[in-house]
Amino acid sequence: MSEPDIPAPLVEFAGAVPPAPPWFTAAIADVPERSTVVVDAAAIEMLTWGERGKPGLLLLHGNGAHADWWSFIAPSFAADYRVAAFSWSGMGGSEQRESYSIAGFVAEIFAVAEAAGLFDAGLPRVVAHSFGGFPMMAAVRSHGERFAAAVIVDTPFRPPGEPGGRPPNATNRPHRIYPTLTEALARFRFAPAQACPNPFIADFIARKSLVEVADGWTWRFDPFLWHRFEVGDAPSLLADPKCPVALMWGERSMLMPPERIASMLALLPPGTPTVPIPDAEHHVMIDQPLAFVSALRDLVARWP
Repeated sequence: MSEPDIPAPLVEFAGAVPPAPPWFTAAIADVPERSTVVVDAAAIEMLTWGERGKPGLLLLHGNGAHADWWSFIAPSFAADYRVAAFSWSGMGGSEQRESYSIAGFVAEIFAVAEAAGLFDAGLPRVVAHSFGGFPMMAAVRSHGERFAAAVIVDTPFRPPGEPGGRPPNATNRPHRIYPTLTEALARFRFAPAQACPNPFIADFIARKSLVEVADGWTWRFDPFLWHRFEVGDAPSLLADPKCPVALMWGERSMLMPPERIASMLALLPPGTPTVPIPDAEHHVMIDQPLAFVSALRDLVARWP
């Protein structure tokens, strides 16, 4: 099935920053502490908010994204939690590797959680969007007793027997270099393709997805990552979690049709909480950021 022809969200702004509502301006003004953690010889970009000694909350981003996808979400939790987000190796400001594995990403999860002090007040909670749900659930299945709870956000665990899809950025060539930042921003798109009701968020994450090089601007993630990595038997990661798990998704997400949700819930423990976010597509925190924050705050406050 071909993806719909949806215009790039930032073309009309021609390099200018789109106007943003006060809540967003205030959120990104709550600047995180930025540091790095070395995991298996690669420097991993880590962002933290809130005071050490508060309950821990770890936020994991999706494929080709970076830690700043959480920079307008995390401040809403910083008064009550010690919050951390990081960029997977090969993405964002983290170093690239010769090869990638689920086990390697799991090691990054625990190394960051330790370095950020997320265990200082007991067992932390972990939330993962999209691709991030695969290594999160691998961590939950192998060492889930180290988490209070885990929240899957629109991660498409395909039912057993369903053919796997090609990752949307699984290229086998170097990134294109754009002569100007304006041209690069105009090329920013979401994967899978979808409209963007909040271009100010798209602009924020797009600018942090780019790096200036000698001849212009290019994307920060490793273009060869998916040729050096295999998820493996993803659905099996849902079985036998070692901590409580909840499932959240965008009600209009093309990656989470009802049959896929049903197949995931059939593998997860009975009574797994389910939280659909109305009027949201796959990128839930971008489509409906305030509804996402409200739903997640309510969930982690009352459960497990």
